[in-house]
Amino acid sequence: MEAINDVHVSEPGLVVVDIAAADDETAFAFHTVLAARWATTSVERTTREAGQPGVRLRCYLDLRQPITTPDQSDS
Repeated sequence: MEAINDVHVSEPGLVVVDIAAADDETAFAFHTVLAARWATTSVERTTREAGQPGVRLRCYLDLRQPITTPDQSDS
């Protein structure tokens, strides 16, 4: 994977997440769970490293927003 850019972790609450999974479906499913809770970058593809098992996926999260759950309403 590429080096982490300083701007992606320039403030408390900004996170770089590197996901390693057995397959694309698993990596994207995990990203979907993260995106349901926090602001994340969109992802379109995984990468494969020659000689290494599985796939990799990188996304960026902003933990500064309030965490909500699907059962919370906008009251």
